[in-house]
Amino acid sequence: MTAHRVDISRRRFLIGSAAAGAGFSLGLYLPLARGEAQAEEATPEVNAWVVIEPDDTVIIRIARSEMGQGTLTGLAQLVVEELECDWSKVKTEYPTPGQSLARGRIWGSFSTGGSQGIRGSHQYVREGGAAAREMLIEAAADAWGAPLEECQVSAGVITHRLTGRSTTYGKVAAAAAQLVPPFEVELKDPKDWKIAGKPVKRLDTLDKLTGRQVFGADLQLPGMLNAVVRACPVFGGTVRSLDASAVSKMPGVRAIVRVEDDAVAVVADTWWQARTALDALPVTWNEGPNAALNSTSIAQMLDEGLDADDTDAGNTAGDAKAALGRAAKTVEATYGYPYQNHATMEPMNATARWTEDRCEVWCPTQNGEAALQAAAEAAGLPAEQCEVYKIHLGGGFGRRGAFHDFVKQAVAIARQMPGIPVKLLWTREEDMQHGAYHPITKARLTGALDGKGDLVGLHVRISGQSILASVNPGWMQNGVDMFVFQGLQPEGDHAISYSIPNLLVDYAMRNPPVPPGFWRGVNINQNAVYMECFIDELAHAAGRDPLEFRRRLMADHPKNLAVLEAVAERAGWGKPAAAGVHRGLSVCKAFASYVAACAEVSVDSQGQVKIHRIVAATDPGHAVNPQQIEAQVEGSFVFGLSAMLYGECTVKDGRVEQDNFHNYPTMLMSEMPEVEVIIMPSGGFWGGIGEPTIAVAAPAVLNAIYAATGKRVRQLPLKNTDLLRT
Repeated sequence: MTAHRVDISRRRFLIGSAAAGAGFSLGLYLPLARGEAQAEEATPEVNAWVVIEPDDTVIIRIARSEMGQGTLTGLAQLVVEELECDWSKVKTEYPTPGQSLARGRIWGSFSTGGSQGIRGSHQYVREGGAAAREMLIEAAADAWGAPLEECQVSAGVITHRLTGRSTTYGKVAAAAAQLVPPFEVELKDPKDWKIAGKPVKRLDTLDKLTGRQVFGADLQLPGMLNAVVRACPVFGGTVRSLDASAVSKMPGVRAIVRVEDDAVAVVADTWWQARTALDALPVTWNEGPNAALNSTSIAQMLDEGLDADDTDAGNTAGDAKAALGRAAKTVEATYGYPYQNHATMEPMNATARWTEDRCEVWCPTQNGEAALQAAAEAAGLPAEQCEVYKIHLGGGFGRRGAFHDFVKQAVAIARQMPGIPVKLLWTREEDMQHGAYHPITKARLTGALDGKGDLVGLHVRISGQSILASVNPGWMQNGVDMFVFQGLQPEGDHAISYSIPNLLVDYAMRNPPVPPGFWRGVNINQNAVYMECFIDELAHAAGRDPLEFRRRLMADHPKNLAVLEAVAERAGWGKPAAAGVHRGLSVCKAFASYVAACAEVSVDSQGQVKIHRIVAATDPGHAVNPQQIEAQVEGSFVFGLSAMLYGECTVKDGRVEQDNFHNYPTMLMSEMPEVEVIIMPSGGFWGGIGEPTIAVAAPAVLNAIYAATGKRVRQLPLKNTDLLRT
């Protein structure tokens, strides 16, 4: 077996005895000495990653959130791979951020976003499994008085090769808990994986199919009340007045409360009672300075940025402006991408119970630590006196990561009803009109072709909203939001896929008062549309085949080229398609993974688009569960194509106009194309899965639409473009 050794300092591990001294647990990244930690916590399974019970059940504690992407299963596979236990006896549990805080952040980051679930955790969970394996084997060897090297393990059964004696993890767990952790562990080479790298069934599927899975909206606690909230519909507005007496005697109503300065809520025995009373509650709003804001004024703001001088550069090479000045042919196009809603299946919700010395919150969150911080702020208590219990998410997509307004609201309401658990569940309308929207941007691209039709210069000017300027200014670099340049950066996880001798990618920040947020794929979504559709425009202007045109620019990008070639070959690029069917390509690097797509599309005489098939390829470095990867690619295409076809939030009178799925539709089952997924892990790195491929769906389809109609779609969504043949 090929393996490598990883040094592990003694302070990174915690050993403790399980409850009643009968189990074993191992924790990671603990800044306390072993004795200190044991004295602090008598129930060691709460500070451990791996817990082994006497019946050989293995409980794996994972801080990352499960929201349909399969993170719990993938990380469990990695632990089990190194632990060498029985996969059929594995369970997973969420640790709490409060427990982690009390133990020096033993579980590391709780954040589940940026496709970091596995690629940000794989190293330490593998080390944890490997260290536990070695300690369990050592405990068995000690009991037998046998050398460690004479013992081996398979599926949680330890065997002494010379005598044939055997035992199980559960039987030696208590003894293993008394051992000193190893200073280094041996990790398997991925080529030797037996569980990791295989398409095993997800651990959470059965409960979801049977309805046993409890989501935040399902949660019931003894004595619980229900709350519905309504914030000022205008961004930045506040509550001026309300008449609580008008609804206070309605059935089930327990309280009418203000929630901070901008919202009101009704608390009742049932959710429908609260909703009915809230609808009848007379509220007067102070709409504030944004009451006249509309989509037209926002568009004008972005148009001004396209010609502005106050810009920041994200990628430069050579002299793009000089190259444009001496070009044999220049091509220019302006593209636009609208505000879009996360539109999670489960609206925002949280359940809170507050007392003067304790606050507890139950909520679906992508970041338990951020939720804990939000709860503590709203509770007026130290974080040490608060706790958050994570629940599986009914969709996240970034909305439940950096933003915990729903947690703050739930705590603020519960604070006015001490000791009583209150579940706040937003209406769909509230969810739609008080989101953190995918930022609006425009891009003007100007390309320089020489006499041979080669691309010798490119200027990409982006104008639009910065997420970081609103959400986390501390992440900006010298006042520049580098997230804006995802997919266009000179190097790194979001590097551009092409070598262009003269290149300028710059940005004019323009921030309308509509709150932006991280949205699945973030800025790679629009940047891939801008870049890949414009590359197609350049190819046609040069009289070149789009695949060949890309190849000439990708000599120094072999992994990008490999996924592009894979989809082109599988789709039959260069060969005749079915009658009326046309193809389009796209490629990019995002979240450290290399992805490409080839779409097959037809457009009928009435301008109706049908997407027949999309072939997608991804190189994530390592593939932990191919089945999950395939499902993630397919799911990301539903998300990306819905955005391309229909996703648009417009603003009128300072508020978002779209308030439910009747005016913010998603793809129907009948619209979903056949998807073929090519997984081609090249090894040596860990890339993301949940977000990268979303970016290549739209540009591949848009390029195929051009091939079918001769019309370029430069402003999304597609529903606003007339493709009727003239």
